[in-house]
Amino acid sequence: MMTWMALKMLGCLALLMFGMKSMSEALQKMAGPQLRHVLGTMTTNRFTGMLTGMFVTASVQSSTATTLMTVSFVNAGLLTLMQAISIILGAHIGTTVTAWIMSLGFSFNIANFVYPAFFIGIILVYLNKKRVLGEFLFGVGFLFLGLTTLKETGFAVVQDPGASASISSFFARFSDPNFFNSLFFLVMGTVLTLCVQSSAAIMAITMILCSTGVLHIDQGIMLVLGENIGTTITANIVALSANTQARRAALAHFTINVIGVIWVIIVLKWFLAAVCNVVGFDLSIHMGEPGYEKNLAKISVVLATFHSAFNVSNTFIQIWFIKYIEKFVCRVIKPKKSDEEEDSRLHFISSGLMGTPELSLLEARKEISLFATRTRKMFNFVPNLLEMKEENDFVKLFARIEKYEGISDNMEIEIAKYLNQVSEGRLSPESKTNIQSMLREISEIESIGDSCYNMARAINRKFRSKEDFTAEQYEHIKHIMGLCDKALEHMIAVLDDSQQVDANRTLNLENEINDYRKLLKEKNVDDIENQKYSYQMGVHYMDVVNDCEKLGDYVVNVVEAHANKKFST
Repeated sequence: MMTWMALKMLGCLALLMFGMKSMSEALQKMAGPQLRHVLGTMTTNRFTGMLTGMFVTASVQSSTATTLMTVSFVNAGLLTLMQAISIILGAHIGTTVTAWIMSLGFSFNIANFVYPAFFIGIILVYLNKKRVLGEFLFGVGFLFLGLTTLKETGFAVVQDPGASASISSFFARFSDPNFFNSLFFLVMGTVLTLCVQSSAAIMAITMILCSTGVLHIDQGIMLVLGENIGTTITANIVALSANTQARRAALAHFTINVIGVIWVIIVLKWFLAAVCNVVGFDLSIHMGEPGYEKNLAKISVVLATFHSAFNVSNTFIQIWFIKYIEKFVCRVIKPKKSDEEEDSRLHFISSGLMGTPELSLLEARKEISLFATRTRKMFNFVPNLLEMKEENDFVKLFARIEKYEGISDNMEIEIAKYLNQVSEGRLSPESKTNIQSMLREISEIESIGDSCYNMARAINRKFRSKEDFTAEQYEHIKHIMGLCDKALEHMIAVLDDSQQVDANRTLNLENEINDYRKLLKEKNVDDIENQKYSYQMGVHYMDVVNDCEKLGDYVVNVVEAHANKKFST
């Protein structure tokens, strides 16, 4: 019988977790693009960052989703570490809504609303335009169905004399309010949350144990605090493969919660008393005394109120110490020796608009020059990829090029947004023309990044085949890539207005690339006919050559945009 009850409780817990996941994913689908935009832009200072984190988390019902999104933004260089910390602090407030949803399930009989939600949900699912809303209703239905059945199963277990005695006996061993017993429940809450990767599920179990009288309120509070620490582990695991700034953001998330748990434990006696006073829960009433059942019915509200009060207080205390938190995590996680970390961040415009739009254009110009330099660095990985023979080294370098391509896409979007913001201010006609030129420049520079990635993909396809290029093919590719590198070097010099460079030389280099590509194309046909290599290898070879030629065209377009003139061919 006990085995069946245990399996039933696990099934109910799985249903609850699936419902929460489905509801959160549906909310993210409905508001995802807008929320990502908000997350990336509404972070001008610590308070707007906090409000952003709170709003996004409350909207998607998942602090983990917000934190992971924040870490990914930091990894892509779209958020600074300080901005990320403020968002994470806000996420701690937004996540308290989940506890109140759980409390609602314990305070009212919501089972009657579950099945109508399923019925409406299935209708909306079959209406393609409303499919996401239907998925949301299914998520809500599964969440509350799991919560209701979990509560009923929990009460059934407690009412069983044998089970109740065993459970009560276990928790009775740790009933004394001493440091080690409190630490035990704190660690238990952390470990359980880490195992199931859902603080909401552990919160539901905590409410059940406390609502049945098996677990004392003090023990339940320590479980809640442990859940706050356990939920930070997910972001730290994901950030292991990210750059230094992203790992620092994840560590900041962990640090904030640990510091919060430490200070609240010190003042727990008074803090819990204040929460209970607000809710109307009497800590002095014990089992068997008059009013115990009525008092016990409020315990889920006590836990939800404590969770909210703790997270709100912790956020408003630590928001004043963001700089010190940033210094701490920077001291703990040292930057890698490689300068690749710097390549994923916006350097000159990440702090927002300058005092005047005209000054902002200068900062944007610096960022575009840096964008071009990073793109050339990405290109220089491609010849190295061509020479790789070991699979592990090849895969790592290809992944690095792929990462740079994603950074290139993000940089184009962020610089374009910045320039659009600048264009809304008062600008001279010349500055307005410069903005149009810069928008074209970043579009063409991003296209250069695409060409580099396409070359890498062609080389990857060749690497996965059983054939290889001939020595002559390698020599030809090396030569045309050398011409491309010269073109990129000249483009960067043109973009640096401090240098006096003849922009017309770009056209000469591009003509060299075009002529050499035409020569290689004709020779490729002859070589295939003479069976020097297979037709498929000729396709891979010309893919690389053609992308080099396209890169040369994009370089000319960048220089044309910067010089505000069309070169004659």
